[in-house]
Amino acid sequence: MTLDPRTPVLVGVGQWSNRVDRGEPAVEPAELVAEALRRAADDSGAGAALLRAADAVRIVSIFSIRYRNAAALVASRIGAEPRDAAVSPVGGNQPQVLVHQACHDILAGDADVVLIGGAEAWRTRSAARASGTSAGWTVQDESVPLPRSTGPEAELNHPAELQRGIAMPTEIYPLFEQALRHRRGRSIDEQLDVVGALWSGFSQVAAANPHAWVQQAMTPAEVRTAGPDNRWVTWPYTKVMCANNAVEQGAGLILCSAAKASALGIARDRWVFPLAGTEAHDTHAVSHRGDLHSSPAIRLAGRRLFDEAGLGIDDVAHVDLYSCFPSAVEIAADELGLSLDRSLTVTGGLSFAGGPWNDYVGHSIAAMAGVLREDPGSIGLVTANGGYVTKHALGLYSTEPPAAGRGGFRWADVQDEVDAQPTRAVCTEPDGAAVVESWAVTHARDGSPEKAVAACLLDDGRRAWGVSTDADTVAELRSGAEQVGRTVKLTPDGELLL
Repeated sequence: MTLDPRTPVLVGVGQWSNRVDRGEPAVEPAELVAEALRRAADDSGAGAALLRAADAVRIVSIFSIRYRNAAALVASRIGAEPRDAAVSPVGGNQPQVLVHQACHDILAGDADVVLIGGAEAWRTRSAARASGTSAGWTVQDESVPLPRSTGPEAELNHPAELQRGIAMPTEIYPLFEQALRHRRGRSIDEQLDVVGALWSGFSQVAAANPHAWVQQAMTPAEVRTAGPDNRWVTWPYTKVMCANNAVEQGAGLILCSAAKASALGIARDRWVFPLAGTEAHDTHAVSHRGDLHSSPAIRLAGRRLFDEAGLGIDDVAHVDLYSCFPSAVEIAADELGLSLDRSLTVTGGLSFAGGPWNDYVGHSIAAMAGVLREDPGSIGLVTANGGYVTKHALGLYSTEPPAAGRGGFRWADVQDEVDAQPTRAVCTEPDGAAVVESWAVTHARDGSPEKAVAACLLDDGRRAWGVSTDADTVAELRSGAEQVGRTVKLTPDGELLL
């Protein structure tokens, strides 16, 4: 078939894990991004000419430093003079969202070459803060124009959660895990077996990934068993079940029009086509979710994604599900109709390959491109997640262009459908009986239990939150006995009483 010259194509991908933990010299995030983009340009075969041709440089939000204009800084380091210098809002969904936006711009003729990059240097940042010194990273003064934002920020925490001190992902994702377990009718030990096997499989993929931060295959027992090197973080999650953000990693993606790729002489075997993309978000506040074990946004966005591409889930050969915590993978797999028995990552996931805050999916897209080039004509699925299974972007990729009659890259936002799904009201000052919906127990760094967190339902269906640091209460909720369905008491200030 004749290819539309404005068809968007991913032509270059680059990754860099700067092993400061092994003596490599530290560099700032802007240089991590710049080097990843240089590698992406080399990966395309077009080299620096592709970087100089950039119409847009778009950077995934960086946590380890707040540059005034990260996009302009990176552009200056790679010799690009883009018309558009932009930075994304916060969210692990953003790398895939930026791909969607690049595809829109290329199709519309607003850009021929779009560079996307992200990075974190969290270990260096943390070490500098701990020592009271400066990392010596670039500080841009007010003469530097502020970048365009690629989208709005969103408030994800309900006051009822913040009043109880419930905000960390390491507290909330274990609540999802317990809700999933109970829905499946499993005991806690049975669920730990499931998670151990799932994460063991991820570690095996990471062990073969040259860009992974942790290249150590772990057995299911090693994953699920707490010990000196794998302490409990928030029971039932050990440290290795949590995203590893103590990394120094950068990723770069280069998209351009088919016409530009041809003009630059980029070989056809480097081309990877974004086939379709969808976006949606579940309720911004977890407090309003209809339940804690599902994601209407993933379900509906997934359904629409395959409709737009004219494909089905059985057509997908390679998958990378966003994997900050096991429950994120389990929920996405449930909603998309994927078995946990198949491989669900091409990187090894955020625990092993590395979790550079908002930019993990930059690495998963880069890795997926490599996998698809090795398996021409196959279909790859990438899912991206921001917040607490909150903000979602899904994409399908292949080395073959969209099927004839599909009109090239297709995109849809299914938010109207998601907003029509059931939600819950919240009680901010409960006073009396409630039923435990899910619970978890946070642990101190020495491994000792310190706080119990519970999501509860009132008789009228509203959700309320309870916490306790009482030693006896914490011990009871940490005992391993089933708590879902148990009647407890909540006080107006959020104390959980058994």
